[in-house]
Amino acid sequence: MAKESYRIALFGLGHIGLPTAALFAKNGFKVEGVDINSAAVDNINSGSSPILEPGLDELVKEVVAQKMLNATTDGLRAAKSANVMIVVVPTPVDSNNCSDLSAVISACETISKGLKKGDLVIIESTIPPHTCENIVGPILEKSGLKVSQDFGLAYTPERALPNNTLYEMTHNARVIGGIDMESAQKAAYLYQNITEGKVVTVKNLVTAEMVKLMENTYRDTNIALANELAIICESLEIDAIDAIEAANFHPRVNIHTPGPGVGGHCLSIDPYFIVEMAQRQGKSADIIKTSRKINENMPLHVADLIEKSLMESGKSIENATIGVLGVAYKGNVADARETPAQPLIQTLIAKKAEVKAHDPHVASEFIQSMGAQPVSMEDALNCDCVVLMTDHDEYRQITPEMIKNSVFICTRPILNPDEFKAKGVIFKGVGRP
Repeated sequence: MAKESYRIALFGLGHIGLPTAALFAKNGFKVEGVDINSAAVDNINSGSSPILEPGLDELVKEVVAQKMLNATTDGLRAAKSANVMIVVVPTPVDSNNCSDLSAVISACETISKGLKKGDLVIIESTIPPHTCENIVGPILEKSGLKVSQDFGLAYTPERALPNNTLYEMTHNARVIGGIDMESAQKAAYLYQNITEGKVVTVKNLVTAEMVKLMENTYRDTNIALANELAIICESLEIDAIDAIEAANFHPRVNIHTPGPGVGGHCLSIDPYFIVEMAQRQGKSADIIKTSRKINENMPLHVADLIEKSLMESGKSIENATIGVLGVAYKGNVADARETPAQPLIQTLIAKKAEVKAHDPHVASEFIQSMGAQPVSMEDALNCDCVVLMTDHDEYRQITPEMIKNSVFICTRPILNPDEFKAKGVIFKGVGRP
């Protein structure tokens, strides 16, 4: 089939869905995006991106003007008019760290009502293994059609980094799994049109589902190792950053960088999907669970560093002012999903400290919702204790003279400890005694 023959309905216009829709539209596919957020839909149809991502606003403006992309809240109509449906909706975990597939189920229920013979459904949302076969397929078959016989089903995990999403989507390898060879080949053709990276077709759906979880669990586990090593190094008065950098000169060693915890919608959630499915099979997933525990406890470790450092300066954490630099989960992005800054702020407030926070990328309203007072960078630096949580470029220019009091906790290795200590600053960091 030629590109002109494909009509794509893409469900979910968030951080991954909208860039995906815009890239398909840019590469000659007619795309209708579906989202329950009417304000986001209106923004897109006016040629504006509701997602802050370099290059995305310009791309959306271009493809909307060319009438290659439009958005709607009417998923049923979109499904009826499309022959390819792509699902890119959120899959969080609930309070028990079990997968919440309600958005995927809802999208598939809608698609089933508009499904036609010859259609292809592609799931991009991160899901536990066997979700496509055990949940998605049966829902779609409510249409009266049979999967593999009447319509295709494929799975492909997204791989993208905030602030570099468009580049990564167009250059990273793409893994494809299908219910059958025809589904996999059809999906591979589609994604070959939007990426220069290698398109890797795996044996089946469940393998593709597992690939994404393995990737993020590897990273989460590696970070947990780095964090545990950092905590041990602190107790031994060893600079863990120096030690890790030296260890990584070994050709088969790649220890990640320790920090205040793991955030974002992937690394902090996806490992739990493996844990959930392992437990159903009577397996324990001990390393994965321990890694999650280590990384989730890092904000508490940072709070402990703050309290001990304040005591060293002769102050109590109670009624102290704490200036938090950065609430986004990583540098130079506005994304604060699952940010370790939130549990840190909550812990400090519970200890009766007054928390002030600055972030050049995150809205003041969000900072307030976390319980902190949004302030300027200068005001944050004027607190009893300053805590750098996010490695925004703006914070790389901080000098010892800018610290108005004597306590600075730097959880990201972006500043030179010796420069601050030479000026009398009590400088502590994750893995830096």
